[in-house]
Amino acid sequence: MLEVTALRAGYRPIEVLHGVDLHVAAGEIVCLLGANGAGKSTLLRALSGLIPTIAGTIRFLATDLAGVPAHARTARGLVQVPEGRRIFSRLTVAENLTLGAWTRTDDTSADFDRVFTLFPVLAERRRQAGGTLSGGEQQMLAIGRALLARPKILLLDEPSMGIAPLLVERILSAIAELNRGGLTILLVEQNAEAALAIAHRGYVLETGAIALSGTAAELRADPRVRAAYLGGSGKKDGPEKTG
Repeated sequence: MLEVTALRAGYRPIEVLHGVDLHVAAGEIVCLLGANGAGKSTLLRALSGLIPTIAGTIRFLATDLAGVPAHARTARGLVQVPEGRRIFSRLTVAENLTLGAWTRTDDTSADFDRVFTLFPVLAERRRQAGGTLSGGEQQMLAIGRALLARPKILLLDEPSMGIAPLLVERILSAIAELNRGGLTILLVEQNAEAALAIAHRGYVLETGAIALSGTAAELRADPRVRAAYLGGSGKKDGPEKTG
C-alpha cells in the first residue's frame, strides 16, 4: 500500500532523512521506533506532503506522490494524526470531527457513529469545547477527526505522548480495533513495548536512517532494541497484537 524508497527530506538547509526505505502492506500495523531527534516525525510529515522531499520516492496505492500536495494526499486516503493532537480548542467536539471530513461531499453520519462507538466519551461531550477535554480525550478526538476523512492508511505520531496510562491503554486498544476492522496503520510511538504489542512489523530509525527492521517478535527479542527501547526487558504487556 505504501512504499518508500531512498527517501531524503528535511528542513533546509538541514537534511534529516538519509535514504529511508520502508513499506506498509494493506492490513498491517507497522511501528516506527527511535529516539527523540531520529527523524520519525519528519518522515511522517514528508509522507503527508507537509515538507518537501529532497530525493527518493513515495508510492501510495501504486501511485507516485511526487508533486501531490498535502490536501490531495488526504483526499486519496493518506491521513495523519499529528504529534500534539492539534485540535481546535474553541470548537466543539462535533465541529472538530466535522472538519476532518472537509474533503468529502458524501454522507458522514455512519463515520460519526463509528467514532462515537469507538470513543463513547466523545459522544457524551459532542457539544463540549475541545480545549476543555483531557489530554487523552483530545487524542481520541484527533484520531476521530482523522477517521472522518475515511483513511486508507492512518499515520499516527506519538498517540500516547503526555497521556495518563489508563487512557494510553484505551487508545492503543482502539488502534488495534481499527486495524482488526481493516485499517492500515503506520504508528510512530516512543512507548516501544506497547507499540510492539499491537504491531505486526516495525522499523528502528536512528539519525535519519533505518537501522533495524523485522517482525514485532523479532524486534522485541533483539538485544539492541531491548537495551535501547525496552529497558533491557523482553517482557510483553499492553493490548494484544492484531493477527
